[in-house]
Amino acid sequence: MTAIGLLVAFGGGIFGAAIGALSAFSFIGFLTMIGVAIQLSVAPEATDFFGVPFGAFGPHVGGFASGVAAAAYAAHKGKLESGRNIVTAGMGLNSPDVLLVGGAFGILGYVLCWIVSQVPEFGPGLAWTDYPGICVVISAFIARLLWGKTGIFGKAEKGRKFFDPTDSTKWLAFQSECGQLAVIGLGVGLLGGWLGITYGMTGALLAFGIAAASLFFLALGLSLPVTHHIALPAAIVGAASGSMIWACIAGLVCAYAGEVAARLFLCHGDTHIDPPACTIALMTMVFNFLTAVGFWAMIPMPV
Repeated sequence: MTAIGLLVAFGGGIFGAAIGALSAFSFIGFLTMIGVAIQLSVAPEATDFFGVPFGAFGPHVGGFASGVAAAAYAAHKGKLESGRNIVTAGMGLNSPDVLLVGGAFGILGYVLCWIVSQVPEFGPGLAWTDYPGICVVISAFIARLLWGKTGIFGKAEKGRKFFDPTDSTKWLAFQSECGQLAVIGLGVGLLGGWLGITYGMTGALLAFGIAAASLFFLALGLSLPVTHHIALPAAIVGAASGSMIWACIAGLVCAYAGEVAARLFLCHGDTHIDPPACTIALMTMVFNFLTAVGFWAMIPMPV
């Protein structure tokens, strides 16, 4: 942790709040793909460029969490209709305090990431969780407790069961039914797994980058699937196991895990708690632990 890092996090948080959480996150996707291109063509061993999409502009700093917090604050102050609105750019509210909240949460995300990185890893290169992902979740919990009125879980609408929300309160109504989740989990799991098997962890970054960048079109109002919580873990499993089957299974599990997280934390809440971040944090922990104990070698797959 450095003073420069804190200042950059503050600036990144302001920028993330200014352009909106979803737009900021899609930028991470494009930056990640640029980083992968640099790594594969110029510096195959390593590149410092990833310090941009996963550091100064990471999801936990200026690339998403700051926009989520700014939206929660803006709704609390009556400047935004809903704290779940992660599309509207904070700059358009003409309210400097909203942007400053984004800056403060940029610093918070930077500090949180330093804290969680102190937890011992499962093994070399096997972090106990995805650091940006878990920090996005913690940051969103804090924002809801500060400015939301529903509590962490919220309450179901009258006459509805908790895990059976209406379409109007669902995370993505077009990506919430079992069949739809199974097919997108299968397809993205296979694609992510192939990238992981072919290019290792660089392929996992590419899988994440492609999925994250595609959200630019979701911000434009198109009904595109949200898949980075499927693509990244599937690629991690593909790289670790060398198996398309295991990667496909990982993709399916993560597709459903994302929807469970949405119904648990988001559907009945009045601020945004990100289902993909919940999924990535949890499933990275699970899959890295399985890698550490040699699970994939215990149960090998033919493909």
